Amino acid sequence: MRWYGKLLGFIIGALVFRANPLFGALVGLLLGHAADRGWFNGERDDPYRALGLSADATAAEIDLAYRRLMSQHHPDKLASAPPELRQQAERRAREINAAYDRIQRRRRR
Repeated sequence: MRWYGKLLGFIIGALVFRANPLFGALVGLLLGHAADRGWFNGERDDPYRALGLSADATAAEIDLAYRRLMSQHHPDKLASAPPELRQQAERRAREINAAYDRIQRRRRR
């Protein structure tokens, strides 16, 4: 989990809004959180990134990456793991499936 955007936003916000540094720090913290989550650079909308591919990947490369990642992160492989790890695997498997589905829909058009 990234944290440096929040810290930088907090500091810069407090410095920019000198009249009310608490307000500035909170605004900076929120903007830093958004930057850490990738809201400003398109990370959230790039399904290729979730599969570790570039946008010019072939269909065979996409299928291979999907199968490789699902074999690593499938929740059934972690049936005896602690609940936290199983939840992480389920979350990652959902991300992988969603990214693969979005790529397939884009390629059908």
